Amino acid sequence: MSTDIKQKILHGTTTVGIKCKDGIVLCADMRASAGYFIANNNTMKIQKIDKHAGMTMAGGVADAQNITDTLRYHSNIHRIEKGEYLPLKSIARLTSLIFHQNRGYPFIADILVGGYDKDGPSLYNIDLFGSVDEKKYVTTGSGSPVAYGLLETEYHDDLPIEEGKALALRAVKAAITRNIGTGDGINVAIIDKDGFRLLTKDQKKAIITL
Repeated sequence: MSTDIKQKILHGTTTVGIKCKDGIVLCADMRASAGYFIANNNTMKIQKIDKHAGMTMAGGVADAQNITDTLRYHSNIHRIEKGEYLPLKSIARLTSLIFHQNRGYPFIADILVGGYDKDGPSLYNIDLFGSVDEKKYVTTGSGSPVAYGLLETEYHDDLPIEEGKALALRAVKAAITRNIGTGDGINVAIIDKDGFRLLTKDQKKAIITL
């Protein structure tokens, strides 16, 4: 696969993760593209790993789904055997290991892992090289320069999750306006002490005009 094709597959999207004082917000557009071709306009790029953890996917669909399935499997096994949720830091390290073990035939994906465990909320970015970075806020994909403009201006350390939802939605909406690889709607998930849940269409409309 050529470098040009890899770049188009990897960057034709926008995902956002925000660490709030009381939880995590994950947000992503719904367009799946290959270069300038829109392959799907109803793609779910936010996935639940377990009740306490979720992830966003940017990149090759099959690669990202493979990683999602592996993380779910190990998280479920840990919960069944240990009687507790797999720590977020361990999920991030496992994601890094998956990338590292497949470096000969690398997964073309960029993953955000976020959730709420006994240490509180945490957010990690794991790229296709297996590098793990803990973040307060992060955005990936071709719309990320636009999204970062809002995040860097408006993020603060004591941000409540209600404000975080609005900020994430506005960041992805701005990317949709300015980036051809981003579009076709927005999905949002929050993860706090009550667990993972996706916002409904009405809940999103109550926050921002989509």
